[in-house]
Amino acid sequence: MPKKIPLRQCLGCREMKPKKELIRVVKSPEGEVSLDFRGKKPGRGAYVCPNPECLKKARKARALERAFSAQMPDEVYAALEEQMKAGDQDG
Repeated sequence: MPKKIPLRQCLGCREMKPKKELIRVVKSPEGEVSLDFRGKKPGRGAYVCPNPECLKKARKARALERAFSAQMPDEVYAALEEQMKAGDQDG
């Protein structure tokens, strides 16, 4: 049996892609939003392609707000863009 690859939908381009190819945006139980490059942080996850265009589309469509049922301050998007540019620094 081939191993099942978990697919997730990008909030920007709305395409289903393997989970490993996407960046997980996570809202912790405390309500803090951050990028999770490992996919291991606790909390509600939403996925975006590692592509600033997808993040832009997701922002325009207010996809994160819908995914987390919460307001997303501009700083969150700015921080996500910064983190995305930096990539996965810790590993």
